[in-house]
Amino acid sequence: MKTRQSGPIGRPRGFDADEALERAMLVFWEHGYEGASLATLTNAMGISTTSMYAAFGNKEELFRKALERYTEGPSAYLARALEEPTALGVTTAILAGAIRTTTRPAHPHGCMGVQGALVSGDSGRGVRDLLVAWRNNGCSRLQERFQRAIDDGELPPETNPRLLARYVTTLAFGIAVQAASGVGRDELQEMADAALRTWPLP
Repeated sequence: MKTRQSGPIGRPRGFDADEALERAMLVFWEHGYEGASLATLTNAMGISTTSMYAAFGNKEELFRKALERYTEGPSAYLARALEEPTALGVTTAILAGAIRTTTRPAHPHGCMGVQGALVSGDSGRGVRDLLVAWRNNGCSRLQERFQRAIDDGELPPETNPRLLARYVTTLAFGIAVQAASGVGRDELQEMADAALRTWPLP
């Protein structure tokens, strides 16, 4: 979708808002919220600061839009995984999706939702809170799915769905941190396989 915005001196300037948001997402993914300067963002997006504010709002609002794009794009494996017919299938798909997304050669390594605001000052408090809610939402959705598996008799009745969901999401987030540190896909898969071997049986 082409969005036309005015440049700093009032000259019409056309840019692809969708492409600009994609580029902003990649900058935030690689540098985090505070590490992504306005100059880096606008340079990557190919627009002026004036156009960025006009089209996307301030930096925090741009980050929120970029996180939505990340959720619907690179992180969409979670929604797909939740549709798997078994709890083990759900978990396997989540860990595989985390490994695939955080080690893709053409993208930043790690997870935008994990590293986006691990270190931030007072100015980044809103983004930090946003990402805490984003991570907790994923865990809550997984907890609901595991509760359904317990109700259906697929998981043992004594299974704690909240604890199991927290365990799986912690594994997925740990994969993201390790990937950002340079750990390769094969090693991450070996770790995921080891975790899956301890899966609770009904």
